[in-house]
Amino acid sequence: MKIIPAIELYKNEMTHWRRDIHAHPEIAFDEHRTAKIVAEKLESFGIEVETGIAGTGVVGTLKKGRGNRAIGLRADLDALPILEANDFDHRSQQDGLMHACGHDGHTCMLLGAARHLAENDDFEGTVHFIFQPAEENEGGGKAMVEAGLFDKYPVESIFGMHNIPGMPVGTFAIKPGPMMAAFDIFRVKIIGRGGHAAMPQFTIDPIVIATKIVEAYQSIISRFTDPQDPVVLSVTQFHAGDAYNVIPNDVEISGCTRCFSPKIQERLEKQMRHMATEICSAYGATCEFHYERRYPPTINSEAEAQIAAQVASDIVGADKVNRQPKPAMGSEDFAFMLMEKPGSYIWIGNGDGEGSCMVHNPGYDFNDEILSLGATYWVRMVEQILPPIES
Repeated sequence: MKIIPAIELYKNEMTHWRRDIHAHPEIAFDEHRTAKIVAEKLESFGIEVETGIAGTGVVGTLKKGRGNRAIGLRADLDALPILEANDFDHRSQQDGLMHACGHDGHTCMLLGAARHLAENDDFEGTVHFIFQPAEENEGGGKAMVEAGLFDKYPVESIFGMHNIPGMPVGTFAIKPGPMMAAFDIFRVKIIGRGGHAAMPQFTIDPIVIATKIVEAYQSIISRFTDPQDPVVLSVTQFHAGDAYNVIPNDVEISGCTRCFSPKIQERLEKQMRHMATEICSAYGATCEFHYERRYPPTINSEAEAQIAAQVASDIVGADKVNRQPKPAMGSEDFAFMLMEKPGSYIWIGNGDGEGSCMVHNPGYDFNDEILSLGATYWVRMVEQILPPIES
């Protein structure tokens, strides 16, 4: 791997930053300490900083030379509401919160790149270092866009990166087109008629009706969807009743859907609403149906994905870059930025050794061995897109 030597020299500092942030996790729109650390680091590098964008977002701006082109590099700040199971020294000091997705590492890789770029004159143009709040479930990417991110900080392209456990250290994966799925949520309230469990004939049992809806929803995937279209529909909550001998008056089920097409999103919503309404009607019940489109699919643009793949190949070798990864059914609110600007989202290997586990697991930890690699990737990306202007 062709790690930039100067970055490797301060890998221990980056590790210290990362472990400090890991020990002090903050969730969506509450990343005040983390944002303060980021802003102070950027300012110490001599980078112009704005804070408070969409609440806790931070943007650092670095301009070099005569170039008038600009690009954006984005990292995420927030943690998750998970009780950490690790027992190392930098484990979370906030019970019930932890960096279980590696955003602490993403933040520090971008900080490392910002430091190197500020200290060297190997590009001409403007780089906006975008540190985004609330990636997990709450749409901080959308909030930053709606707060005027690209109006105040115009860019020709935008780039993101995420670690992936199971991929070996020193590898990347990227392709044009879909990388991550859309994320929608739904909630169905089935309203029947409660009563004594010993006399069900006098009730309209919403539990029975809800089970029929759950079963019918699975047929949307198996019988109404092209088998070659990746779609997931998961019922994840079923809330009903308070006593052994009482049939409740109502039941609420909820969950999420994942797909890669706005047309499929529209069809899912329509079919789910129709099935819930008709099944309830058949049993004499009614329903309240709610469907919310949270995150769009993460779609890489052709040119920017090819640039990212080439940059990664130059660092680790072409054989270490998977240019045809299978899109993930997870979602990513970087998608909102990609809807506004061309760009790409790349995966970096977090390691595949014994003890590694997938993100959103209470035993997860970011692999500090890839901090200098990720920072090198960001620097080489800038140098590739914004090369020095010849006299």
